[in-house]
Amino acid sequence: MRNVLLIIFSLLFSHAVAQRMDDVDVHSKYIQAVDEYRPAPGQYVNDIPEYEDGDTEQDMIRKCTERLANNERHLVALGAYGGYITFHFDHSIANIPGQRDFAIWGNAYQEELNLFPGGGTGEAGIVMVSKDINGNGKPDDPWYEISGSCDVDSVGKVDYGYEITYRKNPMGKIPWTDNRGQSGELDRWDRYHPQEYYPEWLPDGLTFRGTRLPQNGFDFTGSVPASYSQYFWVLFFFGWGYADNQPNMLSDRVTPNIDGCGIDISWAVDESRKPVQLDFVDFVRVYTGLNQKCGWLLETSTEILGAEDVHLDASLQAIRDAVTGINLTPTLSQRDAVVYDLQGRKVQNARRGLYVKNGKMYFIQ
Repeated sequence: MRNVLLIIFSLLFSHAVAQRMDDVDVHSKYIQAVDEYRPAPGQYVNDIPEYEDGDTEQDMIRKCTERLANNERHLVALGAYGGYITFHFDHSIANIPGQRDFAIWGNAYQEELNLFPGGGTGEAGIVMVSKDINGNGKPDDPWYEISGSCDVDSVGKVDYGYEITYRKNPMGKIPWTDNRGQSGELDRWDRYHPQEYYPEWLPDGLTFRGTRLPQNGFDFTGSVPASYSQYFWVLFFFGWGYADNQPNMLSDRVTPNIDGCGIDISWAVDESRKPVQLDFVDFVRVYTGLNQKCGWLLETSTEILGAEDVHLDASLQAIRDAVTGINLTPTLSQRDAVVYDLQGRKVQNARRGLYVKNGKMYFIQ
């Protein structure tokens, strides 16, 4: 009996090796932990989160987790183009057909005069997803980019093979060069952001590669009332598919902006920009997708405030279905019934886990 059960379990579990669901009493729809934090230089870097003398990369990752996990909702800055963060939840997020699957919250907002609909402080971050195929709990499997609205409405303006390198210049403007023959500097604003702008714990010569989105920041100085004329920049929102790109709430300031901030896993594409089919994802990465300066706003930098699985129950049920190969909804009678564990031992009043009864596998929640 024991050998038969182990064979059944092996066959079923191999189908779901990448579906993760931690053994906790209550699952959270929010970020569980940050796995990577590698910001580009910027005016908020070394500040949110704060770098302290001697901090290592792992220390900074821990500080990001403290700011974002369990819906803490404290900002984390990714710096200028390419800076990124990677995080995960306590379960795999299922790709539910026709729905946004998770949302990423930032600090974008509509400009205060409402003179420019669809414009404000959109600092779009590009989103990537990965499935833990090797089951080691690390973000080291293939990554896929989420294709956003710019791929549809800004054809010819998106740079899909962009690369940039930043060099240290302590307490000075940060120089950069790219693979398009361009160079420039990240300016400083010492009055409000007097700290070092290059991430202190990272080496010189940071290089980032990815997709560069088209310019969305424009200077409307002189086009607004005089009291605003010295500093009125507008960063227009893209349609969909990015982080920190649209306000977290709709205009009523109550309803979450799922359409604007939500991500559909079905939008994932490979390096050739061809759609890929992912039933679940285990890791999410966000990187700043714009390389532009906007006057007194300085560099455009994506900020992250949190993220959540917008269909937690559906994700958990999809994981159960994948593990067992059948649709299970445990009931009280199942929990009270006599079942067998995966070692072939009779169990009564079974706790949460996988069990066999009458030749069928059951997941009891």
